[in-house]
Amino acid sequence: MAPGMMVEGEWKTERQWRSENGRFVRSTTSFRDWVTADGSSGFPAEAGRYHLYIAWACPWAHRTAILRKLKGLEEAISLSAVGSFMGDEGWAFHDEPGVIPDTVNGAHYLREVYAKADPEYTGRVTTPVLWDKASGTIVNNESREIIRMLDTEFDELASGPDYCPEDLRDKIDETISAIYEPINNGVYRSGFATSQEAYEEAVTELFDALDHWEGVLSTRRYLCGDRITEADWCMFPTLVRFDAVYHGHFKCNLQRIVDYPNLWGYLRDLYQQPGVAETANMEHIKKHYYRSHESINPTRIVPKGPILDFTEPHGRDRLSR
Repeated sequence: MAPGMMVEGEWKTERQWRSENGRFVRSTTSFRDWVTADGSSGFPAEAGRYHLYIAWACPWAHRTAILRKLKGLEEAISLSAVGSFMGDEGWAFHDEPGVIPDTVNGAHYLREVYAKADPEYTGRVTTPVLWDKASGTIVNNESREIIRMLDTEFDELASGPDYCPEDLRDKIDETISAIYEPINNGVYRSGFATSQEAYEEAVTELFDALDHWEGVLSTRRYLCGDRITEADWCMFPTLVRFDAVYHGHFKCNLQRIVDYPNLWGYLRDLYQQPGVAETANMEHIKKHYYRSHESINPTRIVPKGPILDFTEPHGRDRLSR
């Protein structure tokens, strides 16, 4: 979580993440416009018009990086990536391997992009951000909506498969919603809890959900059946970070993902899909969490382990026969 936020266009460093009775409360996103294929929203899907800001470390941004890659939209939508460390100044374009400078707005800090979109902006400065070069503003900063736009509204520019087919859309949406609170957000609710009760509530719900999906994945290859969907790309960023970060740093340590035969095989299956591995920057991921969350890890020491081989044969193809 960012150590600060913007208040009426000014950066303030004294605010931390919100909590209620020791429970972590995630702030809502602020920019919720849509790019549409027909342009009826005022933001038409055009090649070269949009720019995506991400952090390789951020699981929410990771979703969008995957969809941009797998849909073949790399030439149509340009990209910037901030550094791994999020200090008092928030996300910044540090001089670090993996950083992609802001060639659109020339920002050094991501907050400058938010201020350009809304000089009176109040709220957190988060990734991902979908920026419209033509109107000079943020279209959307809600990851779930951005991946849906990349998947469905850029068909004329995309070359990759459809991850949200119409016949599965309701099931996909239900699944994304089902995994969000206990798993995607559950690791944060566990890690940022400030009371024993809040932590135990969150971590119990997290592992109950992981147990559930371990069972589901014993009979089907992917969350919604025998094909990869957006739901899988919403689950993947949490699972790929789990053993390296959430297990220790966020105290999500009842089990590791490698202890779940089906979830571990499923994770490797997704990681080995062409193009996905290059979006999973484990160096940025580990450095970000262990160095940025000083209240959780005051020494900011980044552990060397664990040793994880996401390239081991997964054997999941047997479920598609």
